[in-house]
Amino acid sequence: MSEKDRQLSAERDRRFVDFGYERISEAEKPHRVAGVFDSVARRYDLMNDLMSVGLHRLWKRFAIEQTGLRAGDRALDVACGTGDIARLVAQRVGATGQLVFTDINASMLWRGRDRLLDAGVIAPAVQCDAERLPFRDAYFDCVTIAFGLRNVTRKARALAEMRRVLRPGGRLVVLEFSRVWAPLRPLYDAYSFQVLPRLGRVIAGDAASYRYLAESIHKHPNQEELKLMMVAAGLERVEYWNLSAGVVAVHRGYRL
Repeated sequence: MSEKDRQLSAERDRRFVDFGYERISEAEKPHRVAGVFDSVARRYDLMNDLMSVGLHRLWKRFAIEQTGLRAGDRALDVACGTGDIARLVAQRVGATGQLVFTDINASMLWRGRDRLLDAGVIAPAVQCDAERLPFRDAYFDCVTIAFGLRNVTRKARALAEMRRVLRPGGRLVVLEFSRVWAPLRPLYDAYSFQVLPRLGRVIAGDAASYRYLAESIHKHPNQEELKLMMVAAGLERVEYWNLSAGVVAVHRGYRL
């Protein structure tokens, strides 16, 4: 390791970020998040259906409607997970278009790749960090990220990277948990912190990972805060839609 690399590593160790309700070093967070998704990958899809009572499928379809993707477009799905969004994108861009999907976590990426292959979708799968996308500037017509941004260590850097790879006129669409309507928060919090960890223990054998997921939702920027972050990253005409009383929100911004 060079002296410069040692200095950068030491600087990351000194900076602290959120991991749920914990404060940990910036360098440690990717490893802790990787451990969560390595643990839950096998039961991830089943848990999504149970946690949202199947609503996550409707949320994802709504998000895809906001992409404006058409046959022949180039699309990038970041933090693809097990491939739900990527499969919907592939249907939009068709055989004449291009889909690339990425995830920093190998367990999730390969599970997503296998599910896409089972669905007849053949597309490049790239293991990479959302903060350092290995694609050239101004290449994609649309970038999507669903339920992945809150796990990124430096969200502002990831948003700037996703903007960088968009062509002029391209869109970034973010689907993420957000701030629920105030009268529903006590019930929502009880569900998040009492039911989800127990469900995770029974179904996935891992209560701690689902406790982290609940905490990460509460620490994630709310609708207006994320909108301002997207504007700060250089995106324009940023707007959002609340779904299920704000349990999730879809944000869309353009590179003009």
